[in-house]
Amino acid sequence: MMPRIIHPVAGLIALLTIATFWISTASTELFASDAAVAAVKTAIPWGFILLIPALAITGGSGFALTKGARKGLVGAKLKRMPFIAANGLLILVPAALFLAAKARAGEFDAMFYVIQVLELLAGAVNIALLALNMRDGMALARRRRGLRN
Repeated sequence: MMPRIIHPVAGLIALLTIATFWISTASTELFASDAAVAAVKTAIPWGFILLIPALAITGGSGFALTKGARKGLVGAKLKRMPFIAANGLLILVPAALFLAAKARAGEFDAMFYVIQVLELLAGAVNIALLALNMRDGMALARRRRGLRN
């Protein structure tokens, strides 16, 4: 019973945290000063304190809920997870740390913006994939409730 409560809450926290990173980055890049961009870029790694446990809890509770199922909506969610994790670990986390260091140093050069665009693209992909997982999870929960009624 507990994973059924923890999983959607942790998943929502993870999705909202990533979306907050993305929206904050895009809006400050478009409409704010370099100082505001630097503040956002240096704050994002601190957000990992919330994001990483939320993702780990989501993953662990999700696997507990599958009970060995690997087909249908569960299978679709499971297929997305390795890409979401790899995208986060190999692109998003290193990019966030790189951009925070560059922003802290006031180095808004071509490399900063190349990595910034990469980070925004990879972040948009993860937001989309996590949203698909949330959609599929809500459909699974509706089915489960329908079976019990």
